Amino acid sequence: MLLRSLAATWAIVAGTTVSLMAADPPRPPEVQPSNITWKKIVVDPKFRSEGVAVADINRDGKLNVVNGELWYEAPDWKPHEIRKPGEYGDGLKGYSQSFAVWADDLNQDGWPDVIVIGFPGAPCYWYENPKNASGHWKRHEIWHSACNETPQYVDLFGTGKRVLVMGWQPKGKEREGQMAWFEPNPSDPTKLWIMHPISEPSVPEMVVDGKKIPGKEIPGTFRFAHGLGVGDINGDGRKDVIIPQGWWEQPAQVTDAPWKWHPAPLGEPAADMYAIDLDGDNKPDVVSSSAHKFGIWAFKQRPGKEGEPTFIKEDLFPKLVSETHAMCYADINGDGLKDLITGKRWWSHGRAEPGADWPAVIYWFEAKKDRDGIIRFIPHEVDNASGIGTQFEVADINGDGKLDIIVSNKRGTHILLQTGDKAELPRR
Repeated sequence: MLLRSLAATWAIVAGTTVSLMAADPPRPPEVQPSNITWKKIVVDPKFRSEGVAVADINRDGKLNVVNGELWYEAPDWKPHEIRKPGEYGDGLKGYSQSFAVWADDLNQDGWPDVIVIGFPGAPCYWYENPKNASGHWKRHEIWHSACNETPQYVDLFGTGKRVLVMGWQPKGKEREGQMAWFEPNPSDPTKLWIMHPISEPSVPEMVVDGKKIPGKEIPGTFRFAHGLGVGDINGDGRKDVIIPQGWWEQPAQVTDAPWKWHPAPLGEPAADMYAIDLDGDNKPDVVSSSAHKFGIWAFKQRPGKEGEPTFIKEDLFPKLVSETHAMCYADINGDGLKDLITGKRWWSHGRAEPGADWPAVIYWFEAKKDRDGIIRFIPHEVDNASGIGTQFEVADINGDGKLDIIVSNKRGTHILLQTGDKAELPRR
């Protein structure tokens, strides 16, 4: 309760800048001091969304914050409505209608539009930038069903163009999902997007001639499935699609045929999943974290039978933080190695999950490579009174060459601004 009280004393005035150097609760023993300092900007203290994006919405040369219902104009973070904002209280007993948010120019008019993934399993939409005109943005449906709580908007094919990767379900058939990638309709982006299969479709249970024929549910495609990522598992230079139950191998020639499925036990219900060679053996390992419980882990890839790899679990931080419902992978300190960034999704299921009332922390995990090529991660605290949501951004929001962390969640919308190095703790 002491930690929670301290966390609750932070300023909650919109636009407030808060130093992160004072009144911090004691750090867990594995969390190390860092030569990087941070400053918190409270963009909006109200619970709006658990996803967030960064883009120059009004094309004035400054990056703005977008949380699915509003965009906030830099440098003073003046709010502008995209759609009518909802009322979600403190989030203890409910959810927002914005679980993931991305910005991209979807209709090729030179203005960034906004993709919003609402509640899992519900339709998802993109909102058309009105080019500085007043009023709510025009909404266009992407697809009638957005499943898996960690959808990805990524450059899946190495073309520089992002696509949407997620599960989906036929209307009224919750257990008949399919994993797919989606792209805007090239003839008219305001129409439904084009669905391209990654997996086979699920097969429902049937009764034929009085005999029950069991169905087959494709993992990772249920509306509340947890864990999804994109990365090159087999080292062929192509990005595969990863879930906790295994991975789909991207073919050399992508058609609308299902990709080859490789079952593999890759952990409990997770958040974002990454393929990273942690031990220098040129075999990508899988790094992920627990969406609702404690744990950040790696699955080390080893040779298996008949060319299929096996994976051995290694706990990286089993008890440091719980409810890590999103994770980013980016080079925070500019040393050429990508770091992990995650934290607590405050009250992900109210107070039902382990550690639910622990401080709403954000950590960056500094990657260090030993001479033998082994990467280890050193956790550093960024903040203890904001946390993450179900998706967040790491971007240089003020153009100073340093990566910042932008979050929106049940504690509000915040920017964690990287401010520089402390002279007394030189970079190692």
